[in-house]
Amino acid sequence: MRDMTSVKTFQIQGEIRKPNAVLPFSKLVRALNQKQAVEKIYTLFGSRHKAKRFQIKILKVEEKVEAA
Repeated sequence: MRDMTSVKTFQIQGEIRKPNAVLPFSKLVRALNQKQAVEKIYTLFGSRHKAKRFQIKILKVEEKVEAA
């Protein structure tokens, strides 16, 4: 039998370092694990802000506990 994994909510804080500005961010992301949540941040900000991975600095990742 396969182990069921549940989707969790992660709060990720960091900054986007552009040549002329540093843009702080805090974002809630739903993912299966912490690694996928960070990957989602890279793809999201790369798409929206045209930021490369080396320009995105992840400062803090914490799992938010959802109340049932």
